[in-house]
Amino acid sequence: WRSNKLDQCCIKEQRHVHEFLGSVKVAEIFEDPHNHRFAGITGEAIFCGDQHFHKICTNTDFYEDHFHSIADKTGPAIDVGDGRHVHFVDGDTTIVDGHNHEFIFATLIENPIGD
Repeated sequence: WRSNKLDQCCIKEQRHVHEFLGSVKVAEIFEDPHNHRFAGITGEAIFCGDQHFHKICTNTDFYEDHFHSIADKTGPAIDVGDGRHVHFVDGDTTIVDGHNHEFIFATLIENPIGD
């Protein structure tokens, strides 16, 4: 079952990425109040001038019969000291089952244990 194809699709070098996790805001407050959780890894750093951002693409967990997708990009880097940074993200999930959810979160620090 092992194949050389896996080696061909793996990137040998990578710019930094960030972990992220969170919960979307509650939707359908009067009909069926619920929220969803999500987690993932950002895309690689995309540089724009002297700043950079990351793409976010993931799905939420399931609630009864549905889930939502999150596709967005982070804001610019926010310095947290010691040469490290996070990114802020806010937006809305896809509309599924007649509703969507707002989300707001910060990525985790890149390379948390350092060199």
